[in-house]
Amino acid sequence: MSKLFEGSTINGMILSNRFVRSATWEGMAAPDGAVTPNLIETMTALAKGGVGLIISSHSYVRPEGQATPRQLGIYKDGLIQGLQNMTAAVHEWGGKIVLQLAHAGCFAAEQLTEQPPLVVSNLEGPSASPRKEITVHDIQEIVASYADAARRARSAGFDGVEIHAAHGYLLSQFLSPAFNKRKDEYGGKIENRARIHLEVCKAIRKAVGKDYPTLVKMNCQDFIERGLTIEDSLQAASLLVTAGVDAIELSGGVLTGGKLSPSRPGINTEEKEAYFQEDAFAFKGQIAIPLILVGGIRSFNIAERLVENGVADYISMSRPFIREPDLVNRWKAGDRRKAECRSDNLCFKPGFEGEGIYCVVEKREQMK
Repeated sequence: MSKLFEGSTINGMILSNRFVRSATWEGMAAPDGAVTPNLIETMTALAKGGVGLIISSHSYVRPEGQATPRQLGIYKDGLIQGLQNMTAAVHEWGGKIVLQLAHAGCFAAEQLTEQPPLVVSNLEGPSASPRKEITVHDIQEIVASYADAARRARSAGFDGVEIHAAHGYLLSQFLSPAFNKRKDEYGGKIENRARIHLEVCKAIRKAVGKDYPTLVKMNCQDFIERGLTIEDSLQAASLLVTAGVDAIELSGGVLTGGKLSPSRPGINTEEKEAYFQEDAFAFKGQIAIPLILVGGIRSFNIAERLVENGVADYISMSRPFIREPDLVNRWKAGDRRKAECRSDNLCFKPGFEGEGIYCVVEKREQMK
């Protein structure tokens, strides 16, 4: 049997295989961030399809941190019941699900939040609208919000949480010199830029205990001018390990583009797959906790090689599961053809049109 289908554990969370569904935005939540039947159906399909660990939508921990319309929320206790319904549906099919905790920072959607976006530093950036520089008091409130969100996640039956510190969202902005020009204890050297992450980890542990799986998604590099480098990300990862993080999901790039984006289009050859694997190898050489690798993985043999060669411990995918939520079961049954995903990013357009994301190409083919 392939190593990809071996069981494993992350801080007591028993996983049936080494496939992870990486978080995305589905555009399926209610306007206030509540769970909907459509979102439950999507998560259930992943569990039925054999995904070992499902990481939920990026869920905003504070109202001003919402990034997109119909994004999942975790900012108030009133959302717990719907989330319980979702975790129960996943567990009914033997799946495991982790809730991703996020805050968009300067990428928050002001038309949705009706508040100026929060910025790590008050400098020229991607938005020309008024913005609010985060104070130390704001940081304390944000840290508390992550802890409260983790408490709600545990109450809702999630098997763990993942702290979203990648792709240019708020915690990624703190790590990145391109966004973080602060002169206080949260700016400057990497130990300072990672300070809020360590405070979030400590607060979450206090809220949910040491036995609750806590993951972090972070960039290997930002791939933008003056952005986070591999050297600094490795130092930040070491600090997170010391703080008690149970696993790291490694990605890269920011929402505004750059040399290498988080969702790179045109992954049509094996040579283009796993585009963060070199940095993943560097991470594996330095950290002693499980590494989850995301980024353009489409072929079974590529995924298998990454795990067998010790580049990563888990294989994480997002867009392929939009087209094929049963991809893992297909591969396990012996059909090892590459994922049918074309990496065209057309799947996100229906989300902005209020339909929720789906594979546009597949729907076109069905209508022929």
